[in-house]
Amino acid sequence: MNPRPPLPPFTEETARQKIQAAEDAWNSRDPVRVSLAYTEDTEWRNRTDFLNGRAQVVEFLRRKWSRELDYRLRKELWAYHGDRIAVRFEYEFHDAAGQWWRAYGNENWEFDAHGLMRRRFASINDLAIAETDRKFRWARPA
Repeated sequence: MNPRPPLPPFTEETARQKIQAAEDAWNSRDPVRVSLAYTEDTEWRNRTDFLNGRAQVVEFLRRKWSRELDYRLRKELWAYHGDRIAVRFEYEFHDAAGQWWRAYGNENWEFDAHGLMRRRFASINDLAIAETDRKFRWARPA
């Protein structure tokens, strides 16, 4: 198995690096790229979805980004200890009807010794916003 640095136990610096790598991957909106940061048997809770394994993660993300258009995400460090990191995040997207949304939430992450995320538990709330109230207006990463 190839390690996915930075590896636990995390310091503030390495936790921030792990968070930035996750933010960059999620902003790519590439489900396969995102899934490679997780263990083969990863466990997720995302709102009311409970997922097990990379294949379910890829399918979930494909569905997500087919509905959440022009998705832009920011993550920030909340806490870290040993092999765990907690993040606060917000993201924006619009739906097919053109309604813009901002989602806020928290994630709890747990990593294996190789730096792959084995557990991701996300609590998320959505708020309808006007296009003029958007905060995240950068070009989509390549």
